[in-house]
Amino acid sequence: MGTERSTVAVIMILAAFHWSTAVTGEDLPLTENVPISEFQNRTEDIKTYDFDAPPRGLFRSITLAEDFEERLGFQRTHEIVPLNPTERFATDTAAIVIVFALHQHYQAFTVFGRCMPERVAGLSSETIVSEDAMHIALEDDSGYLRLSPPGGGWRPGRYKVEIHIGEQINEVSLMGTMRFTVLSPGK
Repeated sequence: MGTERSTVAVIMILAAFHWSTAVTGEDLPLTENVPISEFQNRTEDIKTYDFDAPPRGLFRSITLAEDFEERLGFQRTHEIVPLNPTERFATDTAAIVIVFALHQHYQAFTVFGRCMPERVAGLSSETIVSEDAMHIALEDDSGYLRLSPPGGGWRPGRYKVEIHIGEQINEVSLMGTMRFTVLSPGK
């Protein structure tokens, strides 16, 4: 008797479900032949990525600093923290440090920094004056690049650092650009 009731209940539920899907399926309006541009890949919805600005996406934060320190993080990981963040450095600065924090990633990769003069007297903007790279392991969530001064020290002027991600620097590895100024002595 209990089985008959449950069988009847199941049949009624299935019939109600079948009837409700049939009714709503028939009520759906047909779509006219609309051009794809009206509902997909609309130009007003597209935000272009600026490769001439500090990198975004993979980076939670990225900053220029005079130095860094390593601390024990929340989950007992090594956390790289910037010391004296700034975008203005003296000509006798031992190194320009770029400290970054990363979002979660599922593959190891290398972060490259390539420093070139942007407005520095006597140097071509194509000259690479300093560069560094850091291998990021799967468990790393922060890191740094240390840009040593070129021979003869930092010259006063404006510099840019291209940040690349991958296994090597190529035309598609650029993630963004950081900028800093080296001040003349006494300023």
